[in-house]
Amino acid sequence: MHVVTILGFDQAYASAITGALDLFALAGVTWQRMQGQAPQQIFKVQLASIGNKPIECINHVTIQSQLAIENVDHTDILIVPTIGGKPEEVLSNNRNLLPFIQHFYDTGADIASNCSGAFFLAESGILDNKQATTHWGYAELFEQRYPCVALNSNQLITQDGSIYCSGGGMAWFDLTLLLIERYCGHDVASNTAKAHVMDLSRGSQAAYAQLRSKKYHQDQEVLLLQEWLENHYSQAITLAQLAKRVSMTPRTLLRRFKAATEQTPFAYLQSIRVEAAKKILETQSVSLEAMTNAVGYEDLSSFTRLFKSVTGLSPSQYRKKFIR
Repeated sequence: MHVVTILGFDQAYASAITGALDLFALAGVTWQRMQGQAPQQIFKVQLASIGNKPIECINHVTIQSQLAIENVDHTDILIVPTIGGKPEEVLSNNRNLLPFIQHFYDTGADIASNCSGAFFLAESGILDNKQATTHWGYAELFEQRYPCVALNSNQLITQDGSIYCSGGGMAWFDLTLLLIERYCGHDVASNTAKAHVMDLSRGSQAAYAQLRSKKYHQDQEVLLLQEWLENHYSQAITLAQLAKRVSMTPRTLLRRFKAATEQTPFAYLQSIRVEAAKKILETQSVSLEAMTNAVGYEDLSSFTRLFKSVTGLSPSQYRKKFIR
């Protein structure tokens, strides 16, 4: 059997641990039972912690570890679950896990992190100059701490060599199904997904992300423009009008706005309009044309292209997925 080791630590997500344990352990089992076939367990799954200590997960759930990570001689896959507390504090309290992540990477294991568990991989150094993802809400912090990592927070799952990262807190099932497919083939992964009523592939977390305003800078004129754009996004807006509002030339405004926010004024405006459109699609039954006009666009086709480039879904697909 293939050996899967889940690395436990205090303030981890309990569901990211137990969910992966169940899904790996039941690959080749649940579907076969449903079909009247003999079960054949494919993965040996074990939960390891420093010193085999119980794991005090977030929300006061305690899980008993099965063995000490120090005693794991071999694993095919090492899973690092979601960090449930503040990443900086959890990393600081668990630095003794980093050599084990590096060791198993060096010895050829597949290393996989769920959601904010990618912070452990980056902290160990194995993500330097590699593709990765993490939860979209932690993207700015991750980029600040690990500038050498090629972060793509729109992706739900990334793979770079033997390193796998998944984005959302509950993306452990996407990650687990991907690894089941890698080791056992598409049919086993597909049957496992069907048995547990899961989608085999979702691809992107862009549709779940919210606008990150990037207001932590100190440029007061740019802050004024950001707030004005957030309140007047439905209007027709020109660069000259924006520059006039803060007594700058258009060229100076472009330079300062991009320096402060890492976006041009119109890229920022587009982000606001997409966010406003998402809220309309989630809460109202107006036509797509009316929604497009309400956020400052006249042409539905051009806004649909913008919306899909940002969220990965068309407006109609987004509405179907998220309507309340």
